[in-house]
Amino acid sequence: MLTKETILNKIQILITNHFKTPEEAFAFFDKDGDGKLSKDEIAKLLKQAEISGFVRGLISRKLIEGYDKDGDQLINWAEFKLAIDEIKE
Repeated sequence: MLTKETILNKIQILITNHFKTPEEAFAFFDKDGDGKLSKDEIAKLLKQAEISGFVRGLISRKLIEGYDKDGDQLINWAEFKLAIDEIKE
């Protein structure tokens, strides 16, 4: 199983290589424009970050569990930024 650090590093590589800023990446994956990433939108981000399909759904759920501070089962910009900031530490 991939570690949390490995997953976050793959997301960081995706953002660094394909987007100018984390905000641009968030907006790109927020397909419905509601300012939040759903489990499906997170799965698409993970696919782009080259996380295998077998574990993508599980990892999406775990990321939501770990970073969804307001309990709405979605990741908003502030919660996404927490994950990005954790990568940089």
